[in-house]
Amino acid sequence: MSHSSTAPSAGPAPGSSLTAARRRADLERAVGGPAVDVLVVGLGATGAGAALDAAARGLSVIAVDAHDLAFGTSRWSSKLIHGGLRYLASAQLDVAHESARERGVLMERTAPHLVRAQPFVLPLTPLVSRPQAALAWAGFRAGDTLRLAARTARATLPAPRRLSAAETRHLAPALRSAGLRGGLLSWDGRVTDDARLVTAVARTAAAHGARILTRVRALELTRSGARVRDELTGEEGEIRARAVINASGVWAGGLVDGVRIRPSRGTHLVLRTARLGALPAGLHIPIPGETNRFVLVLPQGDGRTYVGLTDEPVGDDIPDVPEAPETDIGFLLDVLGSALDIPVHRDDVVGAFAGLRPLLDTGGAAGSGAPGGTADISRRHAVLTSSEGVITVVGGKLTTYRRMAEDAVDTAAAVHGLTSRPSPTASLPLIGAASPQVLGALRAPRRLVHRYGTEAPAVHALAAADPDLAAPVLDGHPVTRAELLWAVRHEGALDPADLLDRRTRIGLVPEDRATALDIARGALEAEAAAT
Repeated sequence: MSHSSTAPSAGPAPGSSLTAARRRADLERAVGGPAVDVLVVGLGATGAGAALDAAARGLSVIAVDAHDLAFGTSRWSSKLIHGGLRYLASAQLDVAHESARERGVLMERTAPHLVRAQPFVLPLTPLVSRPQAALAWAGFRAGDTLRLAARTARATLPAPRRLSAAETRHLAPALRSAGLRGGLLSWDGRVTDDARLVTAVARTAAAHGARILTRVRALELTRSGARVRDELTGEEGEIRARAVINASGVWAGGLVDGVRIRPSRGTHLVLRTARLGALPAGLHIPIPGETNRFVLVLPQGDGRTYVGLTDEPVGDDIPDVPEAPETDIGFLLDVLGSALDIPVHRDDVVGAFAGLRPLLDTGGAAGSGAPGGTADISRRHAVLTSSEGVITVVGGKLTTYRRMAEDAVDTAAAVHGLTSRPSPTASLPLIGAASPQVLGALRAPRRLVHRYGTEAPAVHALAAADPDLAAPVLDGHPVTRAELLWAVRHEGALDPADLLDRRTRIGLVPEDRATALDIARGALEAEAAAT
């Protein structure tokens, strides 16, 4: 098994810090400046990944986003790094193998600080027939075969196993015991925070020379670059590039003609973990009447638990921030109620979020689901080249962002004759990455190590040096004021929303967000006054 070997350092990696001052300087150089090799539009996982891939090959890169890092779909995932099991069920063997391989890359080489093994229990309740249980067990065994084919070590992902009823209740005390026959234990990858993964990718790209520009909207893409607007000042100008990669996700069709996206909405609930009690493992709760779909219960370790997710088609009107409809919330609560001993009511839902998957509309049937449904649309990604020569990458999922980015840069290089090295990103550690041995020896709280990796001691040192910074941002949530300061100094946070909604996830609970807002504003103002 290969691991990255980044050594702990006293501060951020050289060139990796994103700040308001760096953004201003980089934007001034970019607009009206000489052409770069690659302009990337969109700074979700795939766009940030494309910026890193191109920069790591030695190409000059500018990457822009109309909003912030991970503003769109990338921050609304289940936080799972899937091994591809669900794609086996629909015979998408290539997608399944690609997912398993990319999961192994993240867990063992590029981001072992952010992506680790997550256990799940599938309870065998009276609603799960014995044939269904046998099918699920066969699926978990097949998933373990995928792990083996992807050469991911057994130490990284343990084997699935059957559980007795007592073992099942121990791992999931909230389950209803009446009629419980036992359970099935499986493992998959889980990212500490999807938005933090994107931030790490973007900062790694910056360390390789990419100019990362948030709050810069692409108004029009052309063969030779883009017309852009600085959303902070309203000023417009042109960024010139030899190749343009459109990685704007569900918004891709608004920038390039002929790209048809069929968005699918995935909704999650946010509960206080105390409502469900201790959950040493996540849960797969079978959806009644479905053979291969589950609702996930995902304890987050920060006093919150996510419950998701739906897979519903949405119309052509694509909002910046999707709303979680009451129908989705009611559906998820109903499925929870089918398995839990503890009643969970609408009043227990302290937050909800919805993300839109950027599925490519191929014009074919949706699969075996309801007419117009999206649950069975292929999760394959596609790289398309417009008549203008703009490269668009769509489809896929968070797990395979790196491979999508590599394919997009390969295509851009081939179409536009860019001279570059092969992609090195399958073995390139992200900011903060190190082997488990190095991470385990860091002198910092484990929670910080799981969010910042080798930078955790530097974040911890900020708090140790100032009691005010050591204080939590709000009672009952572990994020400290030192983490807000770090996000302003090194992670490109420009406003309170960046701090609360993406660098931390405090904002997922509206009540918590309102409580923390003044503290977030204070962190930004204090840093602005000091610089």
